[in-house]
Amino acid sequence: MGKVWFVGAGPGDAELITVKGMNLLSQAGAVLYAGSLVSQAALRWVSPSCEVADSKSMTLEEITVWLAGKAGRHATVVRLQTGDPSLYGALMEVARPLKQQGIEFQVVPGVSSAFASAAAAGESLTLPEVTQSVIFTRTEGRTPMPAGEDLAALASHHCSLCIFLSATLTEQVQQALREAGWAEDSPILIVQKASWPEGEQVLYSNLADLKTDCQAAKISSQAMIIASPTLGAKNWRELKKSKLYAADFAHRFRKIKKT
Repeated sequence: MGKVWFVGAGPGDAELITVKGMNLLSQAGAVLYAGSLVSQAALRWVSPSCEVADSKSMTLEEITVWLAGKAGRHATVVRLQTGDPSLYGALMEVARPLKQQGIEFQVVPGVSSAFASAAAAGESLTLPEVTQSVIFTRTEGRTPMPAGEDLAALASHHCSLCIFLSATLTEQVQQALREAGWAEDSPILIVQKASWPEGEQVLYSNLADLKTDCQAAKISSQAMIIASPTLGAKNWRELKKSKLYAADFAHRFRKIKKT
C-alpha cells in the first residue's frame, strides 16, 4: 500500500510550491489536483508517466475513492491542494477515511493566499505598537460559523483580518466591521488571484466603498479581503521600529551599540 501526500500548491504561482512538494510531484505515480483553484502550471513538475486527474467535478467520497485506489498501485500519491492544506482544505474529511482503510498519509504545508496577498501589495500584517495579531476567518455562507466566531466579534479586536471566501459577501463584511466599530475610512485591501501569472489584481478601498469598488473591478471570486490598521504603512510619515533590531537592544547575538 502506497502513501498519500496532501501537498499545498501555494496561492497560484507554480514556483511558490515548496521544494518538498515539487520533489513529491516528480516522484508521484498519481496526482489528483484541484483544477478549479490550482494553476495547471504546477503540474510541470509531474513525470510523463504519472496518472493525473482533476478533482473539480468530484465529491469528497469520489476523491477518497480515487486516492485510495491509486495508493494500491503507486508508492507515492499526491493530493495537490491550493494554498495550505490545513486551511479551508477539506483535509480531515479526506484523510480520516484513508486512515480508516489503513492508508498512511502526510501533509506538506504551502504558502497561503493571505501571505501572497500581503506580498502582492507590499504590505505587512503586523507592525510594532500597531497590531501583533492576525486573524484568518471568513463570513458566514452555506457553511455556518461556530458560536463566538462571527466576523463582528472577531473584528472587535481591531487587529489584522484576512477574510477568506467572502468576495461575494462584501456587504456582510461591511456590516460586521461597522458593528465592531471600524471607521468608514478604514483601509481595505482586496487581492484577486494573488501571485497568479495572469489575473492578479490588487485593489485598495475602504470600508465605505468596499462593495462598490469590488463590483466596479469585477472581483467576485478567488479574492482575499484584508482589513488591517497596518495597511499603507509604507507611506506613513512615521513608523515605530522593531525593538529587536534597535541599537540599544542586546541579545545573545549582538551587544548594545552606542550611538
